[in-house]
Amino acid sequence: MSVTIDIAGLPQERIVFGPSPLAELSAALHVLSEPGHHPGLHGWATTTTAGLAPDLLSRMSEAEFLWRSTRSDILLPQGSMPPAALAEELDAMDGLDDETYVEAALEINASGCTLRGDGGGSPLVDAAARDAALERASARGPRQLDFAHHLLRDPAAVRTWIRRLLEDCEEAFFADVWQRVRPQLAADAREKTELLRRKSLADALHAVSPTVTIRDDARGRRIHVDKLAHGRTEATQPGVDPGVTFVPSAFGWPHLVVRYAPGWRPVVEYPVATSEVRPGPGTSTLMEKRLAAVAHPARIRLCWALARAPYTTGELAKGFGMTAPEVSRHLKALREAGLLTTRRHGRYVQYQLDVTVVARLGSDFLESLLR
Repeated sequence: MSVTIDIAGLPQERIVFGPSPLAELSAALHVLSEPGHHPGLHGWATTTTAGLAPDLLSRMSEAEFLWRSTRSDILLPQGSMPPAALAEELDAMDGLDDETYVEAALEINASGCTLRGDGGGSPLVDAAARDAALERASARGPRQLDFAHHLLRDPAAVRTWIRRLLEDCEEAFFADVWQRVRPQLAADAREKTELLRRKSLADALHAVSPTVTIRDDARGRRIHVDKLAHGRTEATQPGVDPGVTFVPSAFGWPHLVVRYAPGWRPVVEYPVATSEVRPGPGTSTLMEKRLAAVAHPARIRLCWALARAPYTTGELAKGFGMTAPEVSRHLKALREAGLLTTRRHGRYVQYQLDVTVVARLGSDFLESLLR
């Protein structure tokens, strides 16, 4: 599964890299609401939360559906190059019409399904879309259901409330955070821009993440983001500023956030290199291979032996009462999943379990799910 962004015919200069204070604030708010996703930031989250006023914490909790399980589209940059000040991005958010704003704010599931009704209207004007929005909010609890009712009844008042909340977060903790991380994010964006200019888009995307690639085939030219989700959008849409914006984040890892809803400029928010970031687990396909490889009872028994010492196919066949072809098939599955190392001694090949890779299976699997 993956998210693809069609960039056929898009001039390269329409692909931009730049830090966004709004995206970074929402990423920081996500860390505060889901610290378990970000063990390397646990200390920051604990210290920051302890210093916040109870009223602000209560309001953050009331609105956390905007950034907790999924990131609302309104919390990512609206134009091509994000401005340096949060106030300017909030002004751009204020420029959204009520239907667009409300639909995005109430889009709280991870399926990628829109809240448009059969008639194509938003929850503000379409009864079916409104019922769907309220049903989703109800599943999240009474507080979110009350919020959804209020937003649908008086969107102007709730929009003002959300802006004030974000401004109060900036005053309480984010202004200091942004001053600290912005130079690093700006430097990362410049580095990616230079790679794009001097080398290629493929090089720039690989620097963003090995899971972001460029694909050229009969269907055109597409940016491919490996995720356990499926979605598609285009970099050129009627009425939308053409292009793709890549936003570095100091609070992002292990997430790779992609905005691919129709009617919005595609945005990819990616984690910059920090002490928390380590080499990722590779593609979702490789993770599936590894989990399938160790799921077979016979291969678990072989792994038990290979974790202790290197063995040849013949030794394993004799030791486990299996035929050599059976062992070879199991070893091939483990080897293709990247779980074995090999070394040759004359005409014999010895296999051994790569315990470092196997030890990471749990954390890599979790990172694949969270990406």
